[in-house]
Amino acid sequence: MMDRDTRNAAIAALWIMLLFGIAAFYLPTVMLAVGSISTVLAGIVGTAFVLAFFLVFWLRGRRQNKDK
Repeated sequence: MMDRDTRNAAIAALWIMLLFGIAAFYLPTVMLAVGSISTVLAGIVGTAFVLAFFLVFWLRGRRQNKDK
């Protein structure tokens, strides 16, 4: 059985993965729309999405380490 902290971490990770999964599903459509304006801007949008994914987990890890 999971303790409270482990369960909360698993639920938070599930929500983060679910939200980023939905965003990743629509990312090509967004990039094509932005790409019609500027290809450089479309590249920036894609790069920002990937960096945001890792940034969220990095910040969550820092927060968990600070609480202990």
